[in-house]
Amino acid sequence: MGELDFIEALRAFATHPAARGLADDAAVLGDLVLTHDSIAEGVHFLTDDPPESVGWKLVAVNLSDLAAKGAEPLAALMSATIAGDGKWEEAFLAGVAAACEAYRLPLVGGDTIALPFGAPRVLGLTAIGRGGPVVPSRGGARPGDRLWLVGTLGDAAAGLAVLKADARAEGILVEAYRRPVPLLAAGRLLAPHAHAMMDVSDGLLLDLARLTKASGCGARIDLDALPLTRAFIAERGGGRAARLFAATGGDDYALLAALASDLDPGLSLCLPSGAIFAAIGTITAHDGIELYDAAGDVPLPERLGYEHHRT
Repeated sequence: MGELDFIEALRAFATHPAARGLADDAAVLGDLVLTHDSIAEGVHFLTDDPPESVGWKLVAVNLSDLAAKGAEPLAALMSATIAGDGKWEEAFLAGVAAACEAYRLPLVGGDTIALPFGAPRVLGLTAIGRGGPVVPSRGGARPGDRLWLVGTLGDAAAGLAVLKADARAEGILVEAYRRPVPLLAAGRLLAPHAHAMMDVSDGLLLDLARLTKASGCGARIDLDALPLTRAFIAERGGGRAARLFAATGGDDYALLAALASDLDPGLSLCLPSGAIFAAIGTITAHDGIELYDAAGDVPLPERLGYEHHRT
């Protein structure tokens, strides 16, 4: 059973309105926004990754889900696995503590279990936030909306590729993979104006497909408009193949928002200083995602992003 099949089976009994039909990254219960993400060794982090960075990443990926709802972090619960002599766990907790301090997130409880020798670590966090007057979902995008991306694409996927080639590699791309930054301030500013919004965690094209499915529409994306960093271009280039890599790589934790066509967040919303944002396409009335660049239409790749499948 793959990830999509599992979620479909859950929908049979996850019928409370707070669940939003399991079509979103978070539940909304009154003014509370709740999200839970797990990260697994060998899937979301490498065995050789510094445990401090794993702790940071666990907190950051959950806060990114709150950012996509425009929510203010309130508290967190953590589930952790313990193995070996405890040195890894000590360093991991230092990373968790650093992220919680950086984002003023109180850790208020959770659970721990011991693992059999050699079992991969699986770590989870439930983040609780307080939503504003509008808590945007993945649904709600309208034909004619402009699609905006806050953040950049491809650095984390490029960093992972670098690490797989050399476990001792360092640099900007490696840090992007190991230490994502949740865009909480930008999310709070965008949320009241977004017809639909989500974070980009599994790859832009895959997450966009989820947004358009929830909204009952399609999208047309300009690959040339995707925001790429200098470090990414230096490593992978800036051509079509590199941009498709960036659009499908995942672990970006950028924000994807559908806004009214006449709203430019750079002019109207006073996004945080240094924020990188770009209009990357439009919402269309017909189903499906279309890609194009300066050379013309671009075939949609077979793989849109990262999906979990049993191996």
